[in-house]
Amino acid sequence: MIRLIAAMDTNRGIATDKGIPWKLPGDAAYFESQTTTGLIVMGWATYSEFSAPLHDRDNYVLTREQSRLRSGFESIATLTELMKSHPNKDVWVIGGAFVFAETIDRADELFITQVLEDFHCTKFFPDYRSGFTRFEQGKDQEESGVRYRFERWRRSIEPRIGL
Repeated sequence: MIRLIAAMDTNRGIATDKGIPWKLPGDAAYFESQTTTGLIVMGWATYSEFSAPLHDRDNYVLTREQSRLRSGFESIATLTELMKSHPNKDVWVIGGAFVFAETIDRADELFITQVLEDFHCTKFFPDYRSGFTRFEQGKDQEESGVRYRFERWRRSIEPRIGL
């Protein structure tokens, strides 16, 4: 199963040029608890933000670059390549915007932290509402004056195969 996990503002914004504009410890804990099993897939920019791989998980960087990655990260050229080499493994796509756009057509589920305000982001999660149906919505929470809630979405139309 392929799952995308992201926090986004009311305009599907996921980051500014300086990074994620909110700090939500509850969301960080949710992210960690959801992604404890399966393979982690990220893009180059997201990889660059990590000083080390996520612990106890296989961390893959979706890139065509052949440069050497830091210890604990492996490069893959396509999601299809990863799925063929790890059949029957769950995959968590964690960002960034380009990787979300490249993989959403293959996603089975979306784990969305809906941040309930506009942070004037410059990087965005792709439009997903026409291809997915929300099947779970948590209660609104607030941290540091920022309201948010957890949502889960399931694919409602057949995914396109490609990548």
